[in-house]
Amino acid sequence: MGYNVAIDGPAGAGKSTIARLVAKEKGYIYVDTGAMYRGLAIHFLDQGIGAGETERVIEACKDADVKIRYEDGIQQVYLNGTNITGRLRDEAVGQMTSKCSAIPEVREKLLDLQRELARTQDVIMDGRDIGTCVLPDADVKVYLTASVKTRAKRRYDELAAKGESCSLDEIERDIEERDERDMNRETAPLRQAEDAVLVDSSDMTIEDVVRTIAGLCK
Repeated sequence: MGYNVAIDGPAGAGKSTIARLVAKEKGYIYVDTGAMYRGLAIHFLDQGIGAGETERVIEACKDADVKIRYEDGIQQVYLNGTNITGRLRDEAVGQMTSKCSAIPEVREKLLDLQRELARTQDVIMDGRDIGTCVLPDADVKVYLTASVKTRAKRRYDELAAKGESCSLDEIERDIEERDERDMNRETAPLRQAEDAVLVDSSDMTIEDVVRTIAGLCK
């Protein structure tokens, strides 16, 4: 039985960054759900399926097996036993991923794959509904958040560092609107699991957050 860590929280809380660092420190597998979606997209493309062929996509899900492994500390993605990591960023794969990710059966397939991975490996996953829906029996659950102003400033600094023009006020409004959508959506709304540990990173460094969450794990 794998050891499972679930990190949930709102947009801009730094979940993926923290999850990757904790995974590295503890030797867990960081489950990159985006990479898994792309792995399924490659499967559909290899079957000659078009993005609009929903029924064929659903049928093709049945014989797809996507796994994440770490080799020499680098994430590798396998589709039915073949390493497809080098294809994940292809433009066609990105387009197929965007269109197919909205199909409920694709999400269900990935849920099954993620849960199977969690059953057999020590994993850490981040998202909006990991502790409440995907891994409700996770050994450690964390709800990672920060104030809207803090999250907006982090995003502003990130974009500014890339030389992109942006407005702090607009970013703050966007985050507030996204929080509202995520918390009130019908399917798997964002909420803190009853047994999750609340970590507010508003006044914490990345190192502080990693140390706090790693300290909760075995």
